[in-house]
Amino acid sequence: MCELSGRRGGCCFGRREFLQAVGSAAGMTTLLSSGALVASDAPAECRGKKRRVPLVRGAFIYPPSEQLRKAGYFSWPGSSFDAEGHQRTYTDQIAQIARDLQVHIQMDQKPLDGDESVARFIAEVKHSEPDGLLLVPFKKGHWPKVVRIIEETGIPSVVLATLGVLLVGHINQLHRRTGVYLISAMDDLKSVREGMAMIRAARRMKDSLLVRLAGDERREARVPHLGTTVRSVPLQQFYQVYEETPVDEAVKELAASYHKGAKEIVEPSAKDIVDAARACFALKRVVEAEGGDAVMMDCLPGLRKPRKHVPPCMGFMTLRDEGIPAGCQADLNATLSLMLVQELVGLPGFQQNAAMNTTENHYFGAHCTAPSKMLGPKGRAEPYILRTHAEAGWGCVPQILFKPGQEVTMALYQSGEQPRMLIYSGKIVRCYPKAPGGCRTNIEMTINEVDDVCKVQGMHQAIFYGNHARQLHRFCRLYGIEAVS
Repeated sequence: MCELSGRRGGCCFGRREFLQAVGSAAGMTTLLSSGALVASDAPAECRGKKRRVPLVRGAFIYPPSEQLRKAGYFSWPGSSFDAEGHQRTYTDQIAQIARDLQVHIQMDQKPLDGDESVARFIAEVKHSEPDGLLLVPFKKGHWPKVVRIIEETGIPSVVLATLGVLLVGHINQLHRRTGVYLISAMDDLKSVREGMAMIRAARRMKDSLLVRLAGDERREARVPHLGTTVRSVPLQQFYQVYEETPVDEAVKELAASYHKGAKEIVEPSAKDIVDAARACFALKRVVEAEGGDAVMMDCLPGLRKPRKHVPPCMGFMTLRDEGIPAGCQADLNATLSLMLVQELVGLPGFQQNAAMNTTENHYFGAHCTAPSKMLGPKGRAEPYILRTHAEAGWGCVPQILFKPGQEVTMALYQSGEQPRMLIYSGKIVRCYPKAPGGCRTNIEMTINEVDDVCKVQGMHQAIFYGNHARQLHRFCRLYGIEAVS
């Protein structure tokens, strides 16, 4: 069962405007054999074109108050609790969440009470195969019915239990269980919104097309667990589109915006900046042709002699600023991390090489591109300096100057049949405008989760503004991903 622009009977709907990207093939065989990707069996006409509206089935679970009054004993939440009134209030707020997130939440109007109604609900869930469940119990004695629904359906479930409904034993039964996000709080519909956002993110990742520019052949594969389709597109296609991209008014306007937005221009010439704008438009044109949602590119081979294109780093900055995840060096896990957090919290990330300041016990990361709008497409842009590519020594790349004192989250999704996610949080200490080595954009930060920063795992982790570590842990639990900090 699924609703589509207010109509029943469909399974997909149009992709978000402008979220388009690019892919690859070299290295795809290795990824397939390692289990990072599996052969794709989705219909070709659906991939890269349509998305399904996330469907959530929901129910309130409690006996009618009149029945409790006749029995003369209410137990928790007690005789003063207005279950029917709470259902009306919650229903209105849940409807608003559905509108805000563009998720179809189908709540049963009549509460589940007896075993027959619970069995009916379970049967309907199994038939409709929703993306998630929203269960709201208003009676301690009905808790076993909640557990039964979760166990018999196996659907990722968000459970909202208002304070005063459950005791510690009930809470602990589901608090750490895989596939469940249990909210035990006072009328906490904000956390319900977070749960619905997690279900939406998982649905969108499953429907997304990641275009991978690398190698010399076209093929498709699927990421296990997340279900994301990866389409490999030969690098030669980007080379050709770049060469055919003229210096038209759109390119000149983008180049002018790069120049105007820069706090300082160190090495790049005016031509370097224009060529960087051409590379950005070439990326977008390849992406539009493929109909993707995100892009990753094996960008380094084309920078070496004989050079095939300029560094695409300014284009990667622009794409991320516009809400399109763009991964460097065709790194699948890094790009999936950018995509997942973008879907979950709406923010772009900084993919970077890992290092450490052992003297001060700080994490140090650096790369030659990053978003300037770390607070999202509608947020302010951080100042940046225009530099040459650090390793190649030519072209035009951004050196983003991140805000000291800003809380950040660092994450890396590691794909496979048994996936895991590295999750860390901290605060930006500084970035070095004139660091003698390393990539151009750099960040030095504290790490909350380890006493020795050298214990931080991973390479090419993505860094995001804000502390989202708890939300990422919850997402991992809901979807059976091992969380590592």
